[in-house]
Amino acid sequence: MNAINETTTPEPIPVLIIGGSLVGLSAAVFLAWRGVPVVVVDKHRGSSPHPRAIGFTTRTVEHFRQVGVEVPPSLQGMKPPRRARVESLTGRWLEEYPWTPGGKGAYGAEDSPVHAIAITQDRLEPLLRERAVELGADLRPGTELLDFAQDDDGVTATLRHRDDGHEYHLRAQYMVAADGATSVVRQTLGIGRHGAGPLSVQRSILFRAPLDEYLKHGVVQFEIEQPDLTAFLTTYSDGRWVLMLSDDIDRDTDEQIQVVQKAIGRTDIPIELVTTGRWDLAGLIADRFSDGRVFLAGDAAHQLPPNRGGFGANTGIDDVHNLAWKLAAVLSGESRPALLNTYDAERRPIADLRHDQLFARADYKAYLTAPTTDVPVLDDAAIELGQLYRSDAVIGAGPELPRAQRPDEWAGQPGTRAPHLALTDSDSSSTLDLFGHEWVVVSEDARWRAAAATASQQLDVAVGFVEIGTDVKTMESDVFDTAYGLSGTGASLVRPDGYIAWRAVTVPEDPATALIQALAQVDDTTRRPSAATLS
Repeated sequence: MNAINETTTPEPIPVLIIGGSLVGLSAAVFLAWRGVPVVVVDKHRGSSPHPRAIGFTTRTVEHFRQVGVEVPPSLQGMKPPRRARVESLTGRWLEEYPWTPGGKGAYGAEDSPVHAIAITQDRLEPLLRERAVELGADLRPGTELLDFAQDDDGVTATLRHRDDGHEYHLRAQYMVAADGATSVVRQTLGIGRHGAGPLSVQRSILFRAPLDEYLKHGVVQFEIEQPDLTAFLTTYSDGRWVLMLSDDIDRDTDEQIQVVQKAIGRTDIPIELVTTGRWDLAGLIADRFSDGRVFLAGDAAHQLPPNRGGFGANTGIDDVHNLAWKLAAVLSGESRPALLNTYDAERRPIADLRHDQLFARADYKAYLTAPTTDVPVLDDAAIELGQLYRSDAVIGAGPELPRAQRPDEWAGQPGTRAPHLALTDSDSSSTLDLFGHEWVVVSEDARWRAAAATASQQLDVAVGFVEIGTDVKTMESDVFDTAYGLSGTGASLVRPDGYIAWRAVTVPEDPATALIQALAQVDDTTRRPSAATLS
């Protein structure tokens, strides 16, 4: 090992992120947007030449919209992509599958101001890098993590520039590991995994070919079934196609062209090979998502195989959105470090839910060792927009509530995403625009305005108040109380990540005291209310 040429930084940075792909970059954007200085190290120097993920769900696009990441329109249009089982592109078409259970596949777009978007990972990552830098994040590509150690006050990482071998120490208060399915950080911490386990090794061939004539029916994904070839072929709608194979055969250039031609069903189409890939298909969830001051996110926390629900990258992006506001609150001194315990409590059950959903569906059901599964298949809208959080940062998410259900089946229960309602206000198009930087109390009753101000002053926590009907108006009248499950005088306390932490269905005798007690509990504030405060 080379001698360390830099000593440990005298003042630790707030957050060090290991891994600069989708989840690591998203974490950098979400944290920097909240004013938290971050350093992102990634052993790679840029995005993979393989497009990898392509589908980003409604909730993911909501996150990006909040922090100013403008994702361009989908090249595949607004409708869910269609899939067919075929002999080859030119052979017999056997049947077309619905994209999602029930065949809708809108990911709850009717319950959101945005919609799911198909953009390739190699085109989304540059947008995230650009936004992260704009917000002040320190990105260090071509830098790898050699080792790390944590103590009661922070994490010391040993890093190396891959270009010149230069090594140095970096001290951080917290570290986020977004270093992939083979996470060195997770392995170093000795965190085990559970789930369906390794499934297979996949090979992929990325190529360009003039095949647009086979897209005229609107189908963009093809399951190839031949006596001696089972494969998956899809287009990225930009001239690039990928053929995925599960036989783990190392093919030379001629053999790659031959297998692509077999899947197409023609040998007279010019094929330009771009790159190949080899990756493990697995369903594995980390036994815990945190260890001291280190947090796992993305594939480091949950390895979920690609599926029509988009449970892989989207789950990881949702992880770091959940974590970002909590780290910001603790680092600012507003909240106690115990708030960070709710990251594992909230996100690991979601990963388990998505793992179970994935293997209850046709795509991967055959991989289960058990003959049947009794897991009911949920709508994608329930998984994306209707997941329930249970933790100390929520009051009232009781065991009687389901793990997830469609947004229209919820009515503002604590632990659920605050419902979207369209607004007439010129600065906001949705109630979702009211949430983000601070805690927000929403109500139709003006008495909660003074309560929010008192709670903010007493606890030294930023608490906003929005009076529905006065500060903002909904497009449709008389929808707020129904959507949020309130009586007309009640209020909901919404967290900075847009989830409802607590609600009073009707206004209590002393709304300020009720709000102070609730906020002190769910935010684990450093200034606990005293008896004198509440008297």
